[in-house]
Amino acid sequence: MISHVAAALAPVFGRMTVSEGASGPVAGGTILAANHTSLADPVIVVAALRRLGVDPVIMATAGLWRIPVLGRVLAREGHIPVHRGTASAARSLADAAGALAAGRCVLMYGEGGIPARRDAGEAAPLPFRSGLARLALATGAPVRPVGQAGVRRVCSGTTAKQLAGVLTAPVRRPRVHVHVGAPLFLPGGVPEATAAAHGAVTSAWHTALSGLACAHASSSG
Repeated sequence: MISHVAAALAPVFGRMTVSEGASGPVAGGTILAANHTSLADPVIVVAALRRLGVDPVIMATAGLWRIPVLGRVLAREGHIPVHRGTASAARSLADAAGALAAGRCVLMYGEGGIPARRDAGEAAPLPFRSGLARLALATGAPVRPVGQAGVRRVCSGTTAKQLAGVLTAPVRRPRVHVHVGAPLFLPGGVPEATAAAHGAVTSAWHTALSGLACAHASSSG
């Protein structure tokens, strides 16, 4: 249901293009690591993944499970709440490992949050937390980096600016681009694995930026 809703909403809020590395379809049991820039980008990323035939299990902040209708849907579909900074945080990685073992793909955000900036511009991914690397090393699962660009023009900044952005996006229809890179297996050692994952996602983000520029050039030409 979450993927269906995301796929329906994404065209309303922007003009999305998607690209994929030459390595073929996303295999089951893959960790999808995306950059996180806006409250709106999970909708865009999930919609892009659905376009590629992937309905991921999503790891997201536990606060979403307290939203009446959304929380019930997330729980029913097996998405994974992340209780950051608590003793329950490790349980989310165990749940993600179980989903990977069952052949599901798991979407997670290595940065663990969105930037505090209030402008709508693009910037490279923030430093990653260690959870992504620990999950990949514990399970041996491949990681596919996901870069998205342009979503901050849908929604970013102060609460008032975010609300205004969401309300006006169907009229403005900003362009967004999502790129899914080639799979990689992270090297041993959490610091090295974290750095490798961050570099791969940063590269995917650069590719998404290039795709966004090409889409703009094509439309203006």
